[in-house]
Amino acid sequence: MNAAKDKEQQILLTQRLAENEQVLRAIFTGCEDIVFHSFQTIHRTSALCVYCSGLCDTERLEKQVLAPLEQAGLETEPAEALPAQLPVSSIHRITTAEQAVEAILDGEAVLLLDGHAPGTGYPLYKVPTRTPEEPAAESTVRGARDGFTESLATNQSLLRMRLKTPSLKLHTKKIGEYSHTKVTLAYMEGIIQPVLVTEVHKRLSRLKIKDVLESQYIEQGIIDQPASPFPQMIATERPDVVVSNLQEGRFALLIDGTPFSLIGPVNMFSMLQSPEDYYENIYMSIFVRWLRYIFYALSLLLPSAYVAITTYHQEMIPTVLLLSIARAREEIPFPALVEALIMEIAFEALREAGVRLPKQIGSAVSIVGALIIGQAATTAGIVSAPMIIIVAITGIASFMVPRYSASIATRLLRFPMMILAGTLGLIGVMLGIILVVIHLSSLRSFGRPYLSPAAPTFSKSLKDVLWLSQPRNK
Repeated sequence: MNAAKDKEQQILLTQRLAENEQVLRAIFTGCEDIVFHSFQTIHRTSALCVYCSGLCDTERLEKQVLAPLEQAGLETEPAEALPAQLPVSSIHRITTAEQAVEAILDGEAVLLLDGHAPGTGYPLYKVPTRTPEEPAAESTVRGARDGFTESLATNQSLLRMRLKTPSLKLHTKKIGEYSHTKVTLAYMEGIIQPVLVTEVHKRLSRLKIKDVLESQYIEQGIIDQPASPFPQMIATERPDVVVSNLQEGRFALLIDGTPFSLIGPVNMFSMLQSPEDYYENIYMSIFVRWLRYIFYALSLLLPSAYVAITTYHQEMIPTVLLLSIARAREEIPFPALVEALIMEIAFEALREAGVRLPKQIGSAVSIVGALIIGQAATTAGIVSAPMIIIVAITGIASFMVPRYSASIATRLLRFPMMILAGTLGLIGVMLGIILVVIHLSSLRSFGRPYLSPAAPTFSKSLKDVLWLSQPRNK
């Protein structure tokens, strides 16, 4: 494949139209969506227009390129007069077969004239797009209602609309051996550290993949530790989130073909922050943020703590509550660990089923399924009512995390934590916490500590973690 590509790069377009057509037809053999339109100008000059029928706007092509050529003709030096004669902006010259192929697959129309070289590319794109709408996974009560789309040009304009300054820099490059996906690096010059921009360019240049179908393809190739369950970049569909992070010295990657942009570097606390924190009353936002911190910890530790205490440390439970739990578990044939694993696995299965089912019935099936299965399991004596309450609170706690990717880590680590609790009690829970903290302390996001600004401590940034910085002071 690389040898063929190198050979393609070496092929120069000549003044012989027949040779150029033969080269392009050989490259596009079997590509029925590539149109080769041969015609003659009014001065009997042979011409060839090559374009992709699904990506090129054929109506504009006919009106702005083909009709003027066939009706008005060309001057004595067509290659020189062509840019001035045709009403198309941003045209460019094409000298090699590789440039012609790249332009055609981008949605441009390539015009070749007999007796004249090089060719000319006309950006007449017609890519299917949708209008910006509020992201379903990141909805807010107060805030902007637009979101990124699959069109890179649209996403860039949404950023530029909010940051009307030349300090916003956008650098685009193509990644993917087959897909040639456009990836735009966005950052604020003067705010971001130049060494970070250099590092991102270096990692993107080292990225060797065949195609890019979603932003995760890029993320897995440039993060510091791909094996970690904790996300090291923020994936978002909201332009206001990207703009806010750009003004804090971070960068964003916009990927053509997906509405999800990537933001880095990040830390654990940025995963627990919602854009609505800065849109509502500051005191309410502080309360909700701390509630989010507490329930994020509960989503990881609550089932394992219940298993450890009910199995090994019953003396820690008040007598009345202990008697109530003992009556509920009197006829349960399984130990607390097996009971917790059964319920957690069932809950994860219901959650996944609710996501995969059609939207109209997904939520109804997941809710009704959880109620019916929980009631039936309690009646049959398979699980106890306290365990169902614990699993339900844990599920609610995981839903409070604003970033879906951040909740995945706790969902995965919950199972080994329960196994440690069921075998070693609270000592196992503490051992699991220590291992998680050690991993988080060693984790880096583009060289930045994952636990910053708490460890290492940066007092100025820590204010926004503990309390809340007003937008004007950020």
